[in-house]
Amino acid sequence: MQSVLLLVDRASTWLGKIFAWSIVLLTLVITYEVFSRYVLNTPHDWNLDVQIMGYGTLFMMAGAYTLSKNGHVRGDVLYGFFMPRTQATLDLILYILFFLPGIVALTWAGWIFASESAAIRESTFSATPLPVYPFKFVIPIAGGMLLLQGLVEIVRCIQCIRTGEWPSREQDVEEVDVDKLKAMVHVKDEDIAALDKYVAPAGPGHTAGGQK
Repeated sequence: MQSVLLLVDRASTWLGKIFAWSIVLLTLVITYEVFSRYVLNTPHDWNLDVQIMGYGTLFMMAGAYTLSKNGHVRGDVLYGFFMPRTQATLDLILYILFFLPGIVALTWAGWIFASESAAIRESTFSATPLPVYPFKFVIPIAGGMLLLQGLVEIVRCIQCIRTGEWPSREQDVEEVDVDKLKAMVHVKDEDIAALDKYVAPAGPGHTAGGQK
């Protein structure tokens, strides 16, 4: 199971890093337009359309990569102090209630959106029209990858609830060092455990406070 999880992680990472290079292309496109507009006095109406589609593609394709690195925004100041089993329980609830319905809707609606765009060969409204429909297929592709990575994260949550430890994942950049944060605010693991019992769901024969 762990090998499958890491395989999906690597696929998300590979796609994210491939599309990250589009920022280089965007930089060149913008530089060319600035030079052409202000030095040669020959602006191009299609350049802004290219920028919008490029940035949109970069943003969408970064979703699964960011999720695979556990890098999406959350309240780490509080979340990081919970025990792993509590973190996994909260994550699992949020994935089921919000993530899955939203991403399934995005993927399904995105496919319909892209298919209709392709059927009419949709293009931009500028004087130099560019085809839009190829870029609209980025929506269902990105949604599908994000959904697949989300299912992997749900499996990780279930494993953590069972074992009390998060399964390993491919790491990249750590934005918040929780251990250093604990040391800075002088919080001990015993204090976190005492707080955790009021947050974690009660097991069989136990109340929310952990008493039988």
